[in-house]
Amino acid sequence: MIISASRRTDIPAFYSDWIIERIRSGFALVRNPFNPRQVSKVTLNPEAVDCLVFWTKDPKNMLDKLSYLKDYCYYFQFTITPYDRSVEPGLRDKGNIIETFKKLADRIGSERVIWRYDPIIVSEQFNLAYHFRAFEKMVDLLQGHTEKCVISFLDYYKKISSGLKRLGLRRPERDEIRDVVRFFAGKAKDAGIRIETCSEEEDLDEFGITHGSCIDGNLINRLTGRNKQYSKDRYQRSACRCVESVDIGSYNTCLHRCSYCYANFSQKMIYRNYGRYDSKSPILCSRLDAGDTITERKE
Repeated sequence: MIISASRRTDIPAFYSDWIIERIRSGFALVRNPFNPRQVSKVTLNPEAVDCLVFWTKDPKNMLDKLSYLKDYCYYFQFTITPYDRSVEPGLRDKGNIIETFKKLADRIGSERVIWRYDPIIVSEQFNLAYHFRAFEKMVDLLQGHTEKCVISFLDYYKKISSGLKRLGLRRPERDEIRDVVRFFAGKAKDAGIRIETCSEEEDLDEFGITHGSCIDGNLINRLTGRNKQYSKDRYQRSACRCVESVDIGSYNTCLHRCSYCYANFSQKMIYRNYGRYDSKSPILCSRLDAGDTITERKE
């Protein structure tokens, strides 16, 4: 099976000790977000795991733990966007994060560190010219340290709409999207970086930009040397091209607190859950209760 760690939270940034404890133990427990009393036991032994996919905005805390992953195929989806702390209040200085990106790529290879410039949001402050300058600068800094950049455009979720409105943030209009991708495609191509979209319906082939899959069966086969057929993940949005994976994270546990994030919808819950964090617990930011039912997750 493929392990997603995690679309729901930034495990490398805040819970790196927990994921290493889970790898040592050979399993993790995961609450069903729609029925918290249902708990899945997910095997993490190398024999059972085709690949670990890490999602992060700052994996600095993983750099000294990479040796624990030596028996696994793994790669990182690493988001670096140009927004300030009004939008991403919990992040370190972006210059320092870019240095972490380069260190990680130097250690594990540029093919295993995928740059995400997503979501693309516009406002009076973050207008198209702002994005053009930021993307060009990031391409110059990351050239040679990644093979691919994943882009997407802001998706609206009811639970984040008030925060977006307060900050004046919106999804680009269709003509703005085409202006963005035209500029991005040229800069990325010159740097030897290909661009793919994430869960976007828009056809951008004319710009050399294809629909991508973040949980990528082709990349996993490339990294493992196998030729395994993976099924599309039926639990994701229709435009998503990811293959099936098992997510071991928990919602409302990410301290980055990004205004556009669908996985956090209550700061009160974030801090309450983080207060329960125990790196030795098999469940992230939780503990087993008497009424829980544990079921072993099959591939």
